[in-house]
Amino acid sequence: MAKIIVVTSGKGGVGKTTSSAAIGTGIALKGHKTVIIDFDVGLRNLDLVMGCERRVVYDFVNVINKEATLSQALIKDKRTKDLFILPASQTRDKDALTIEGVQQVLEDLAKEFDYIICDSPAGIEKGAQMALYFADVAIVVTNPEVSSVRDSDRILGILQSKSKRAEEGKEPIEEHLLLTRYHPERVAQGEMLSVSDVEDILAIPLLGVIPESEAVLKASNQGTPVILDEEADAGFAYTDAVDRLMGEERPLRFLEVQKKGFMKRLLGG
Repeated sequence: MAKIIVVTSGKGGVGKTTSSAAIGTGIALKGHKTVIIDFDVGLRNLDLVMGCERRVVYDFVNVINKEATLSQALIKDKRTKDLFILPASQTRDKDALTIEGVQQVLEDLAKEFDYIICDSPAGIEKGAQMALYFADVAIVVTNPEVSSVRDSDRILGILQSKSKRAEEGKEPIEEHLLLTRYHPERVAQGEMLSVSDVEDILAIPLLGVIPESEAVLKASNQGTPVILDEEADAGFAYTDAVDRLMGEERPLRFLEVQKKGFMKRLLGG
């Protein structure tokens, strides 16, 4: 039976699509057949981050409306053997997603895939609620700032009350916190919330801390998931997060202010 994971947040711009791409890629690299679905109907960014935008012919809404089959709409990732992408539509609105349509697509995907990653739009409107409704696991992405954390707290309330599991009185969705764009220097200066501050407010298990990194923007512009960057701290941090998601223990990294070496101090770097 496939495990359905929603990557969600209350606030936009926190790195959901980057995280969906990295986590989906990381799971597939472990040999699990994985599909990432873009639920952001009308905007569509996942295909850009994954570098497959020119290969989109049919999309999620086409499949729901039976204008195309899943095999026609799924795009196989060029780099990772067990990874597929189901892009969103740019020409429809979010009302094109229906509970019945989404459920049918997920049931069909579950016959073939081990993991289904739902890349949710930000906020609490219809597209976001559709993305989380059928989830088994939720990864709540937040930045270390008050407005982002507050909005994530609201998303947790929706996960706990408006999901299919909540409606049916089943085991609650397994919740994880992914803290992105973390900058230890700014935390030390009191400009950002610390990891413990965010944990105290949201009170859900910490999956990972992704450091602020230029490599994330570079990877997005190149259409490559940052987890494949073997020199980037952010890539290592996403790998650690995937390992934890799979039940492995990994120490947290990149939380402390990095001490500059002698030459960097000498040269003002």
